[in-house]
Amino acid sequence: MHPRNRHAGRYDFDLLVKLSPELEAVAYLNPGGEPTIDFSDPESVLILNRALLRSYYGVGFWELPPGYLCPPVPGRADLVHHAADVLGGKKGETVRVLDIGTGANCVYPIIGRAEYGWRFVGSDADRTALAAARRIVDANPFLAGGVDLRLQTNASSMFEGVVNAGESFDLSLCNPPFHASPEEARAASREKWSKLGRPQETGRNFGGAENELWHPGGEEAFARRMIEESPAFGAQIGWFTVLISKAATLPSVEKALARAGARERRIIDMAQGQKKSRLVAWTFRP
Repeated sequence: MHPRNRHAGRYDFDLLVKLSPELEAVAYLNPGGEPTIDFSDPESVLILNRALLRSYYGVGFWELPPGYLCPPVPGRADLVHHAADVLGGKKGETVRVLDIGTGANCVYPIIGRAEYGWRFVGSDADRTALAAARRIVDANPFLAGGVDLRLQTNASSMFEGVVNAGESFDLSLCNPPFHASPEEARAASREKWSKLGRPQETGRNFGGAENELWHPGGEEAFARRMIEESPAFGAQIGWFTVLISKAATLPSVEKALARAGARERRIIDMAQGQKKSRLVAWTFRP
């Protein structure tokens, strides 16, 4: 994990339980005598991530609509810290960040605001997700006034309709849907359940609405589309970034960046345990 990631070590369950007593009811000792939770249980996963957000980032209220994505907080924090490195570690409210597909969880604005004091615009095409994110923002004083949420009504665009004329951003973030179809998403979910020792399950321990999990053509098509659209906004957005989960996606992404005329591009390796991903960043500025 990134050296600034607060979650690089083991979870401090004493602290988590102290600030979030509901966690004690779902925690238990593993064979090694260390406290943990059942990661195959969606409710336990939700409670743990709520406890992490409360304990480390000062989030008092964090509720999600049923079935929506409950992101693993340590991995999301890793992306924020790597993105901060792209900006040279800049902090403060003069830094403006666009979070494309902010989701019901609003987790990137939460972490970016708490760790770096950035101001955010979060966009989403899902009205239910946006309403849930707005409740989170309104209920947490450190977010209110620093996070603006916008509905993306143009399904064919990622930036148009969200980025207003004359405004600028230092950075854009995006965690795209990884899968190419509902069938692929369900197959990945079954594989995850099997690894968790629950092969009979077909649900998702971290949840996820369909639009959060899959996009026609998967992350490769999503990233290419974003790259193709980005030159038109290159004067308004300093650095564009997108999270890529599959190494096989990178050659297509690099070709798209070359075609788009990016002046500089970076591929930043990220790892949380056995899970590996990449943050792809590019800019059109000198």
